[in-house]
Amino acid sequence: MPKQKVAPKWYPTEDGPKKLTKTIKKKSQGTKLRKSIVPGTVLILLAGRFKGKRVVFLKQLESGLLLVSGPFKVNGVPLRRVNQTYVIATSTKIDVSSVDTSGISDAPDQKTKRHFFSKVVAETKEDSGDSEFVSQETKKGRPYGRAQSHAK
Repeated sequence: MPKQKVAPKWYPTEDGPKKLTKTIKKKSQGTKLRKSIVPGTVLILLAGRFKGKRVVFLKQLESGLLLVSGPFKVNGVPLRRVNQTYVIATSTKIDVSSVDTSGISDAPDQKTKRHFFSKVVAETKEDSGDSEFVSQETKKGRPYGRAQSHAK
């Protein structure tokens, strides 16, 4: 009969020194853009405040996000960064070759990131205070509703 292996009577409290292996860092290759998304493609947003809105794709930013615009005057969607998983590409294409997007970037060292993509509300111009006084007077003097037709 062969001898059976007997469990040791003593186990070390700590594991022995581990062999160090060289870790190779993968270089990030950036986000691969879907074939159906090219500059000028009309996209449908699937999430967020503008869910269901159609927007125009302008370019892909360094972070991999898509730069899209409504345009704001057409449908109220401002210049926005959107992840491509939250859009559906349509077959409609628009010519955006005349649009200059070279100054827009979301790199961490860029000033444009703070300018275009910050959540800080723009400061309003300070007036001399006369406009508040005038607007209060006009509000007091105007009758509203049914009383307006009877006033003379």
